[in-house]
Amino acid sequence: MIGQETRDVERKITAMLKILSDAQAPMGSRMISVLLEEQGIYLGERAVRYHLKIMDERGLTRSAGHKDGRTITVPGLEELRNSLVTDKIGFVGSRIESLAYQTNVGLRSGTGRIPVDVSLFNRDEFPTALKIMNSVFQAGLSSSNLVTLAGEGNNLGNIVVPAGQVGLATVCNVAVNGCLLKSGIPVYARFGGLLQIKKGRPFRFVDLVEFAGSTIDPSDIFIAGRMTDVIKATADGNGKVLADYCEIPMLSCSKADELLQRMKNSGLITRAFLARPGEKICEIPFSPEKAGLVTLSGLNIAAAVAESGITVTNHSICGLLDVSRLRPCAELL
Repeated sequence: MIGQETRDVERKITAMLKILSDAQAPMGSRMISVLLEEQGIYLGERAVRYHLKIMDERGLTRSAGHKDGRTITVPGLEELRNSLVTDKIGFVGSRIESLAYQTNVGLRSGTGRIPVDVSLFNRDEFPTALKIMNSVFQAGLSSSNLVTLAGEGNNLGNIVVPAGQVGLATVCNVAVNGCLLKSGIPVYARFGGLLQIKKGRPFRFVDLVEFAGSTIDPSDIFIAGRMTDVIKATADGNGKVLADYCEIPMLSCSKADELLQRMKNSGLITRAFLARPGEKICEIPFSPEKAGLVTLSGLNIAAAVAESGITVTNHSICGLLDVSRLRPCAELL
């Protein structure tokens, strides 16, 4: 029984199940070990194989029939949904912190790795989806206009594109957190939410989910619930889009302003909104020692596609990509 294992082993097994559930293709012990390390779990290949053997015996995973590649089973998916819910509270916030810390892009050199969101589309529907997404890019409602494509069997972050699908990676707004951290500015990611846009400008948050208390990325919740109105915001500047709210120390505002402008000039971000104490930002109060920062989500393009009725599968904050792989979205047309 799973309850007979130590809590530490349970956490490792849960982390490995999550990796396999995201992979969408058989994965071996070496890659699992690398991805575990990104989460702060240090297991060598031999230790990973030991845990995989336990998982095989429980029916949570099965061998793919070559080397030590594994896939997750239906019981494994069920176990992942039910296991250690208290440990998963704040999981999204931890993932944001982890990928922000690993961001190492150089704004002057244009090199390094940056966090991405990945969306998967059916190959036949992708041309139509691309037209919708291009409108969102042109309206400046995505975190960045830089993207990259991948066909079936290729990797984007931690995702392998399944057969018959096209993968699109967009710059995740966690990239802003990472660049701020690299410049010595502490960032506290507080909320993901629905940001109401009026006349092309941010007006107020109408729904918020706190990262520290969530086991699910807020963007996934709002897209699945058809709560966004990105297409309307694109068309007339009035609608509801996905955005995050963070806070930084008030004393770092001038340095943050300079850095955000450099990120815009380099094309890494489209827009970010910084408010100092005493100023109002999207009707969220913050302490006198903090400044509020609102960044647009890279998944606004996927939200618009979902609003149109086209099937799209999203993987938010799902890994890092080398900046050299990214191109302006206009080059896709």
